[in-house]
Amino acid sequence: MSQLNFPPAITNILESDLPADIFFPKLLQAVGEFLQCDRCFLYLHNPNLYLGKVAFCWVRTPNLPSIHNEEWVSQPSSLVDEDPMFAAALRTQPSIFVEDVETADSQILNRQFEQENFGHRALIHAHICDDGQLWGVLQPCIFNHPRIWTEYEREVINNIVEKIAPLTVAYIKSDFH
Repeated sequence: MSQLNFPPAITNILESDLPADIFFPKLLQAVGEFLQCDRCFLYLHNPNLYLGKVAFCWVRTPNLPSIHNEEWVSQPSSLVDEDPMFAAALRTQPSIFVEDVETADSQILNRQFEQENFGHRALIHAHICDDGQLWGVLQPCIFNHPRIWTEYEREVINNIVEKIAPLTVAYIKSDFH
């Protein structure tokens, strides 16, 4: 991983020794505030059981929709066909930075799926991978307008998912022991 100067709030969290149930909410808030996003959530994926859940979600204001699910749910087999970004994540491809859901290439995302399930206009689909498997997706998003993601923001997000991969894997495995 390259040396990168993270924003101080993110650095403080990444260097902390907080338990995961405190670490992740603080990180989501710091990422959301850094990117000036409306919502930031962490989708957890158990690659061995094909289960998922959104255990942590931060929203800028209470009137924004929160995505949160404490229970592990089976991922429908149709998900890979309906959601090209999730299919890319399962293949552990690089994270996807969508500047405008309305104009994005259909090979990258399914506009109707995004509108029906998430309602955002711009997003980052940051893939948390370890040992060739997907373990989670960090997803900051904007609702009412497109958003250009800077090179620095892209580097920060890519470095964050690399740094949090071991904690994400450990957190998921702890749920199944």
